[in-house]
Amino acid sequence: MGIWDKVRGQFIDVIEWVDASRDALVWKFPRYDNEIKNGAQLIVRESQAAVFLHEGQLGDVFLPGRHELTTKNIPILTTLSSWKYAFDAPFKCDVYFVNTRQFVDLKWGTKNPIMLRDPEFGPIRLRAFGTYCFQCEDPGSFIKGIAGTNPDFSADDIADQLRNILVSRFTDALGECKIAALDLASNYNELGDTLGQAIQPEFNSYGLKLTKFLVENISLPPEVEKALDERARMGILGNLNQYTQMKTADAIGDMAQNPGTGGGMMGMIGGLGMGGVVSGAMQAGMNQGHTGSSSQTPQSGGAMPPPLPNAVQWFAGIDGTQVGPLSPAELGNMVKSGKLTRTTLVWKEGFSGWTEAGQVPDLSGLFGSVPPPLPS
Repeated sequence: MGIWDKVRGQFIDVIEWVDASRDALVWKFPRYDNEIKNGAQLIVRESQAAVFLHEGQLGDVFLPGRHELTTKNIPILTTLSSWKYAFDAPFKCDVYFVNTRQFVDLKWGTKNPIMLRDPEFGPIRLRAFGTYCFQCEDPGSFIKGIAGTNPDFSADDIADQLRNILVSRFTDALGECKIAALDLASNYNELGDTLGQAIQPEFNSYGLKLTKFLVENISLPPEVEKALDERARMGILGNLNQYTQMKTADAIGDMAQNPGTGGGMMGMIGGLGMGGVVSGAMQAGMNQGHTGSSSQTPQSGGAMPPPLPNAVQWFAGIDGTQVGPLSPAELGNMVKSGKLTRTTLVWKEGFSGWTEAGQVPDLSGLFGSVPPPLPS
């Protein structure tokens, strides 16, 4: 082997980059002071670009494909370099491969709560987070302005800076949009699209393109969320009578399917019955407060007037069903119609349990004109 063969062996014939990582953004081809042979093959794969720097100055940018490196297809390097040899002489320059694929599922989020003035809640603090995607659109500008001479530059090296830009612009946009906190969830897409367009000029200065900006969640402080849960719960339980009837029906169905639990179920039904009494009394009190003076006419829709102050409220067991509250006059009408007899169980506030109507002194006058039942 002659001396010229040894010299030719020092020249680089093939320049390529096989990316085995997932976050490499820039990779410098390791030349180790070897010169690139004039006529060498440059292989640039899809989602890559090759950037040549000669003596620190930006040279040519090669897009995907197979390129033969000659002075004819490297006009910029030809003008930057003073060739001392013939056109087939080797040359030295730095070769950087830039990953131009999309980097996806990058996280952003507010480190501290955002102070806002909400039209419904007043001053409020919000937190937000989401994801974004970007790709290198101008490899030459990115190498020149960001990566520099760093031989290995990953997406993590610039992620913090991009995240700070996104959070800062998002905070400003959220304060200017004047959207109520409870309506933000229906405007996530609009916020993401608007912010993506507003932030793109800043990414352009880095040679990057913001391909996607998503708002995943904007959350309220825990104490505000707890108050909203209580408010929603009261809205669901707004009609206590219907809620009690529904629970009673469910308990009866469960008892029918599980006869062995009849005792416990009866206790549950009794408790729900008392709940109905309490809810009826509460509803009556609320109606009394809204009715005002006795000179007002009752509202339409079949609503019952509230009971008179200090009126005795009676309850009776008719055909196995609790009926009430009842006034003494209503009990008298039931006696006349035969629905209420001396053996009918009744109850009022102060009684320790249900008692037959004939044994209650306050009701004995109702049965004065009604004969007792014939002896069996």
